[in-house]
Amino acid sequence: MKSSSIGLLLVNLGTPDSPSKADVRRYLKEFLSDPRVVEGSRIAWWLVLNGIILNTRPKKSAAAYKKIWTNEGSPLLYFTQRQADALQKKLGDQVKLVMAMRYGSPSISQGLDELKQAGCNKVLLFPLYPQYSATTTGSVFDALSHELQQWRWIPELRMINQYFDHPGYINALTQSIHSYQQEKGKPEKLLMSFHGLPKSYTEAGDPYADQCAETARLLGDTLELDTSQWQLSYQSRVGPKDWLQPYTDETLTQLANQGIKHIQVICPGFAADCLETLEEIAMQNRELFLAAGGERYEYIPCLNDNEAHIDMLASLSQQYLGGWVDR
Repeated sequence: MKSSSIGLLLVNLGTPDSPSKADVRRYLKEFLSDPRVVEGSRIAWWLVLNGIILNTRPKKSAAAYKKIWTNEGSPLLYFTQRQADALQKKLGDQVKLVMAMRYGSPSISQGLDELKQAGCNKVLLFPLYPQYSATTTGSVFDALSHELQQWRWIPELRMINQYFDHPGYINALTQSIHSYQQEKGKPEKLLMSFHGLPKSYTEAGDPYADQCAETARLLGDTLELDTSQWQLSYQSRVGPKDWLQPYTDETLTQLANQGIKHIQVICPGFAADCLETLEEIAMQNRELFLAAGGERYEYIPCLNDNEAHIDMLASLSQQYLGGWVDR
C-alpha cells in the first residue's frame, strides 16, 4: 500500500483469544470492568466482579464459545477482518484501514499505533454498531480518547457514531432476508432481536432503544410486512435489573404458545456473527421455541462480509471522508 496520511480505524466489540477458561476470564474482566458497560458504584461492582462473577461465569462462557469456535478462530474476529479487507479494496490506497477490537486483541491502542506508524494525521473512527449506545460506541470513543491522551501530536479526527437508518444498511438487511427466504420460504413471523440494555440506561438518555425501534420499523416497511408479521425483541440480558423489553427468549416461548409454528430470527444490531447470535440465538433460543411447541426455527445470519453490506460501509465511509480523499 502507498503511504497515506488518512487512516480509518474499524472497530468491533471484541473476543477472547481462545475458548479456554483463562482467555475468556481475561476478556470478561476487561469487558465488565468498563464503567460504560456496568454503571454504578465502582467499589461495589469491583467486589461483585472479582469476588463472584469472574469465579463462576468464565467456565460457562468458555463452554459457549467452544460451540461456535471454528478452524479460523473466533467468528467475530474472522468476519470483522474480512469486512476490513473488503472495505480496504473498496476505498483504495488513499486510505489506510486498520481493524481493532474494543476489548481483547487487536486493541484500539495497537490499531492507532499502526496508523501512526503509517503516517496518518487524519483518522476516521468507525465503530461497527448501527445503533448508538454509550455502552458500545461511547465506550469506543473513551478508549480512543484515553490512548490519544498519551500522544504529543493528536491527529484530526472524525467519527461515525450511528447508521441505524442509513438507506444502504436497511437495503442490505432487506436483501439478506429476501435471499434467505428464497431458499427457506417465508415464516409466519419475523423476529428482529437486538442486544438488550438496562432500562435505566435509556431512562438516563441513551438513544439506543429509539434507534432500534426505528431500524425495525424501516425494515418492516421495506419488506412490506404488516405489524402482525414482524416483532422487535431484546436479547442477552443478565442480572436482576429490568432490561429493555420484550425479552427475546420469553417472546419466542409466547409465540409458540400462541400457535406460531414457523419463525425466522434476524439480529439487525450486530454487524458480524458472534457468540450472541450463533450460540444464544441460533442454538439456545431455537431449543426454547421448539420445546414450547414451535416446529420451524431459522436464524438469518448477520450481514458479515456480504457485498451489499460492504457497499454500504464503503458509501458511509466515503461520506465521512469527504474533503480528505478524492471520490
